[in-house]
This record gives sequence, C-alpha cells and structure tokens, in this order.
Amino acid sequence: MAVIVLASASGAPGVTTTGLGLAMCWPRPVVLVDADPVGGSAILAGYLQGTVSHNDAMVSLVLAHRDGQLGGVLPSVLMTLPDTEAALLPGPRSHAQAASLVDLWAPLGAELRGLERNGQDVIVDAGRLGMGHSPTALIAAADLALLVVGSDLPALASARQWAADWSAAARDGSGALTAGCVVVGEHRPYSSRDVGRTLGLPVLGSVAWDPETATVFSAGKAGNRRLATSRLVRSLSSVAAALDQQIAASRKETQVRQEVMTR
Repeated sequence: MAVIVLASASGAPGVTTTGLGLAMCWPRPVVLVDADPVGGSAILAGYLQGTVSHNDAMVSLVLAHRDGQLGGVLPSVLMTLPDTEAALLPGPRSHAQAASLVDLWAPLGAELRGLERNGQDVIVDAGRLGMGHSPTALIAAADLALLVVGSDLPALASARQWAADWSAAARDGSGALTAGCVVVGEHRPYSSRDVGRTLGLPVLGSVAWDPETATVFSAGKAGNRRLATSRLVRSLSSVAAALDQQIAASRKETQVRQEVMTR
C-alpha cells in the first residue's frame, strides 16, 4: 500500500482529472484526498455535479486533531464514489479555509499512511505548486510524488525547477521516497523521453490526450458507459499499473538499503 501525491507547476493540465481517473482505475481500495489549497472541491462540483453536499470534512478533521481524535474521525468523513472502490476526502470549501489546514497536513499524512492496515492506498491531489498554504507536509511524506506535466515547452519550463527540488529532496531524505512525473498528452509536441530528459525525472506513465472523455471526470458529462473503452481510461489503467510496480521496487530498494546499514 502507498501514499501517492500528484501536483502540477504553472500551466500544467489535468491534476484533478488525472487523480480522479487513477482512483477510479486503481486495482485496490483507495482514498482520494483533495488537498488543493484553492478550495471549492472540483470533484463535488464537477464529476458529481453538485449532487452531493460538501461535508466540511477538513473542518471536522482540524477539530478532531485538536481533541486528539483525528484517527477516529477520519473514516467517518470519507465519501464513497459511486460504483468504485474509491473514497473521497473533500478538500477545503474555499481558499480562505486553506490557511487553517497548514498544521493539519503532517498529522493527517500519518493517519493516511495508517490506512494501509485496512488495505487502502492513498492518492493526494495537491493542486498547483507554489500556492499559498500548499500541503507540503503531505508531499514530503509520500511514497511517490508525481509532477503532472504537459509535453509543450511552457509546461516543461515551469516544471523544471520543481523537478530539481523534488529530486534533491528524494536524495537527501527530506522529501518523498521517490519523485517522478506523468505526462498528459505525449507528443504535443515532445515525447515522454524528451520530457524525462528535460526535467531529470523518470516518466512513470503517459495519460492520453482525450478532452471529450476528460470532461466526464472534470464536469460529469454524460458518457460514463463509454469510459472503460476510452483512450483516456486505458492510459490511466496503464499508469496505475506502472505506479504500483514503481512503489514496490522503491520499497524493496529501501528495505535492502536498511538491511545493509544494520549489518
């Protein structure tokens, strides 16, 4: 089981769509955490089309943490996404609320890791990097931190410094165990190989450029019956499998390194 964080630099497409799509394609039960400091819960308003009321989950968790009850309250504020094995933890109701969550992210990260005991993985949508009150503690605590990037020059230019920072943090132990990237729309115009070489990060998957299907995730557009056969969902399933393999390999490498150090 694992904690995976998705984030973007300026101009990058589809973090929320990618996160939601991965959660719906995930091979095991998974919790999707909306930690985007912009607020507004794009999934509730978009994919669920406002049919589910915002439950102020983050306010409940802040109060629970204050009272030492964070682990007990967390399961009660998760929303099941219909017809999936995914649950949603809605994010802040507004950007103004995000400031009050800064001290929540680190203890919440520890509780999310504890969901491994229930056989649940965690996917975190951290939104755009560099925003005020970003969930940096969740990013640092992840098994895998992924930059979601486009394949054009402006997207790569804005992501390059973040890629360097994440790589350095993974090496010195101050960040996620592994850093990588996922390309949205390969060959528009650059290949995944070009993207990886430019950013200095391993490309762990490519999400198909499929705007029509993407609107099912981003805006709840009718067409769910065709989702399984769409290029977007097929690519997301491939990315999910690749991430699963990467996490297993990273954990095995870490275990071997620790065993060598204790000899």
